[in-house]
Amino acid sequence: MEVGKIISIFEISVEVVVSDNTIKIGDVLEAVDNSKYRFEVIEITNTTALCISLNSTRGLKKGTIVKKVDDGLKMEYSDALMGRIFDAYGEVLDNKEFKSIKKKFINNSTVSMKDLNVESSMLKTGIKVIDFFAPMQKGFKMGLLGGAGVGKTVLIKELIYNLYNTSKINSIFVGIGERSREGKELYDDIVSSNLLDNMTMVFGQMSKNPVVRSKCVQTGLVAAEYLRDEKKGDVLLFIDNIYRYIQARSEISMELKEMLVGNGYPSSTAAEVSKIEERLSSTKDGTITSFQAIYIPADDYNDDAVQNVVSYMDGQIVLDRHIAELGIYPAIDVFKSTSRLVDKDKIGERHFKLVEETLRYLTRYQELEEIIAVLGIDELSDEDKNIFHRSRKLRYYFSQPLHVSEQFTNIKGEYVELEDVLNDVENILNGTYDNVDEKEFFYIGKYNAH
Repeated sequence: MEVGKIISIFEISVEVVVSDNTIKIGDVLEAVDNSKYRFEVIEITNTTALCISLNSTRGLKKGTIVKKVDDGLKMEYSDALMGRIFDAYGEVLDNKEFKSIKKKFINNSTVSMKDLNVESSMLKTGIKVIDFFAPMQKGFKMGLLGGAGVGKTVLIKELIYNLYNTSKINSIFVGIGERSREGKELYDDIVSSNLLDNMTMVFGQMSKNPVVRSKCVQTGLVAAEYLRDEKKGDVLLFIDNIYRYIQARSEISMELKEMLVGNGYPSSTAAEVSKIEERLSSTKDGTITSFQAIYIPADDYNDDAVQNVVSYMDGQIVLDRHIAELGIYPAIDVFKSTSRLVDKDKIGERHFKLVEETLRYLTRYQELEEIIAVLGIDELSDEDKNIFHRSRKLRYYFSQPLHVSEQFTNIKGEYVELEDVLNDVENILNGTYDNVDEKEFFYIGKYNAH
């Protein structure tokens, strides 16, 4: 049904004079003579509708007649989404046969207050450094900070592998503004690790317009909500990179001539982030546990957009290049990685005190490294010598052979129970392993005393 015609064309938006008063915000319009031109209505006046283009406007002409699309923007909402890769608008990208069973609009509402469940069970990842320093529970939101080449993809794959094999938790991966090469490499890695059947992938490529990048996170959320609400299960959701979502919204605001505030972000940034984060909630039926990669522009942690996202996080895991250069993987900075679960009332007094003592040792170790570089280790007191050697054992101990990297390291991957980690750390700290060479702790699971 024809509803109007285009009277103005911009880079990523068009203005349509409408002839149908049933048009509403959120409707999708399409050029009558070319279905590749689609638009979403975002603002309506008495006679016109302002729309953002879902694809490029190149080649589009004024006067083009548009019609309303009945389906709008929908994502598959059935078991058919598992093991598949989709674009930002819910279309499959893997060139395999696909038959839709049921679809749902991507602009879904948030969970009502009465359905929320904030108390969940612990979520054990089997990765020593995470379970010890940044313990999690189902439904947590964790920030994942780290640049290229520090092992972020390997860590993501290991979390998917461990959590599915121990808890049967399925995963959703959302790539916002992914480079085509990186997206293809990740997809190939997931396939080669036999993980694809347990997950769904959604990509919004960097080369596409900002509307694509802003919509793919909502598309991925529909997949996560299906597993939580219909399958009544737990979901692991990876968003890489949530900052690119904010960046895309900023580009759209600039195009629409909206006033930008603080560091060039639109005044609606907080509201837009809230719409996403509030959908990542747990209910009595299931949980959505999310890992959200957060880009830090110019290393400014006080950036308005970063602070908006971080305010929703229950903790953060920071990957550090200097640790990776030492050959210690996962290359997690234990000083910057935190969790609100690190509280003696939540994780128990023993675990809490071991975390405190370990951080005290590692802090002192950094100070001792500078002293030794100048004076030599013989000038240290006996207590400091113990701290130095035990700290090196601890640093090596928190490396770990991972299942998804076995083919590269030839070391069998290991899932490590938290109780074994606590026992090993306690024994290192109290001197039980003082006579054991520090290299014995490098790339092991739990320590087996000979």
